[in-house]
Amino acid sequence: MTAPSTLSAPRGRQRTTAGVTGLTGTSRLLRLAARRDRVLIPVSALTLAAVVAASAQATFDLYPDTSMAGGALRETLDNPALVAIYGPVASATIDALATFKTVLMGGVFLCMLAYVVVRRHTRTEEEEGRLELLGSGVVGRRAPLAAAVLLATAAVLGTVVLTALGAIAVGLDASGSVALGVSWTVMGLTWVGVTAVAAQLTESARGTAGFALGALAVAYMLRALGDAAGDDSPVRFLTWLSPLGWGEMVQPYGANRTWILLVGLLAYAGLVLIAFALLERRDLGAGVLPSRPGPARGSLRTVGGLTRRLARGTLIGWTIGFVVLGAVVGSLGGSVQSFLDSPEIADMLRKLGGGAGSITDTFFATELRFAAIGAAALGIALTTRMRTEETTGRLEAVLATPATRLRWALSHLLGALAATTFVLAVAGLVAGAIDGQRTGDVGGSAGRMLGAALATLPAVWVCVAVAVLLVGLVPRLTGLAWAVLIGFLVLGEFGVLMGLPSWITAISPFDHLSQLPGGSLEAAPLLGLVAVGAAIAAVGLAGLTRRDIA
Repeated sequence: MTAPSTLSAPRGRQRTTAGVTGLTGTSRLLRLAARRDRVLIPVSALTLAAVVAASAQATFDLYPDTSMAGGALRETLDNPALVAIYGPVASATIDALATFKTVLMGGVFLCMLAYVVVRRHTRTEEEEGRLELLGSGVVGRRAPLAAAVLLATAAVLGTVVLTALGAIAVGLDASGSVALGVSWTVMGLTWVGVTAVAAQLTESARGTAGFALGALAVAYMLRALGDAAGDDSPVRFLTWLSPLGWGEMVQPYGANRTWILLVGLLAYAGLVLIAFALLERRDLGAGVLPSRPGPARGSLRTVGGLTRRLARGTLIGWTIGFVVLGAVVGSLGGSVQSFLDSPEIADMLRKLGGGAGSITDTFFATELRFAAIGAAALGIALTTRMRTEETTGRLEAVLATPATRLRWALSHLLGALAATTFVLAVAGLVAGAIDGQRTGDVGGSAGRMLGAALATLPAVWVCVAVAVLLVGLVPRLTGLAWAVLIGFLVLGEFGVLMGLPSWITAISPFDHLSQLPGGSLEAAPLLGLVAVGAAIAAVGLAGLTRRDIA
């Protein structure tokens, strides 16, 4: 009997069922996946490479005297607070200082790119039913996972090559640039494997995100705690428990430990093999971990209740992460002032991270902006779930009830706004309470940090509104909401170092936030951001009510 030839059999050639193997059709699926990501992967790779090259060039222009950069500046960047965020400086060379912010943060973004590619072409395709359609042709059971892993691997390696070449082109040391590529390779390939395993454990794309991104958050926290500890502390060992710590241990433009690539390759190979082993132990559309059955009789009576129920697990996970973040930030506040005795260095640190008032306030302001970026990611994740509910067909069942599109969409929007407010409030309160034990004024410190955290909300809400706009007007491009968030982060974190004009950095809503704590609350920019976010969200909601579903 002749098997169907869709997507796999070349024209003029027939394949029989007996000739089908577990990897049959991998090359065709790889081409299909590459075509779908023909914009995402090249743009992401070029952006990461450009950020490294541009920030390094800007540092060379800012510090032509390398002795200054290697002296007092090195002492500044050895601060445990900054080390917890960006990792340690590999050496006192200008090359290491020029890439101080990009080694770890770039690796994290590369991990996120690997996660997006693998999840999109495995669990998302399976959840939306397209994988079952592809499987009706001559496609082996292992082919979709193999194609996703290969494409993500190619994306990681391609980004690494472009970044290393760009770094060498602007004058960074060649061997250090190769080590930088090794560092990113270790982190990126490990997350290809982590996401491949996560896609087998759960039956939903949302669950895959929880496992993969949760693991990334844990890895970042382990590395931060290990790096910030003293040299003789046993806590330093935590860095070696984190794949991000492995990449950091390469020390580009310092020790250049390229042999750590072997650790990353072993982790990558082991995780991918585990993913294929788990694939054989589950049914199509299911996960290795069974879904918990619901109650015999439901209690949900409104679309708002349904939305809150769907977001409950996600919100719990993010809340735990923000509690940990607040605890780390609050505990590091006391160590910031102790090593800074130069006004010039303090001014340089303010330019890097923003903020006003004391250097401790500057540190808190910088950390709260990072927390705001994380809260924006949570808001986007909750908002873009509307598109997932639509493509999986579950929205049609909801709209078959008296619920309207507008009420359903508003429940997601308001839920995202409430969730982002809650997690930022938690982070601010925890950080303030812990720092208050140092200052002796727990209530005052907690209130001050809470206000500073909530002052970042207008920028977060603009990011959520952009996601609503894309879902309502151009649902096929909903994923661009993540690209917009990354763009805002790049402009905010690297805009000054890259020498970009102020009118470009002003595109980011985070550029208009008040410098709190330490500065004064500026109401006009915050109200302007709220107005912009409301207008953008209104256009998106109007588009959703007027277009066809799915």
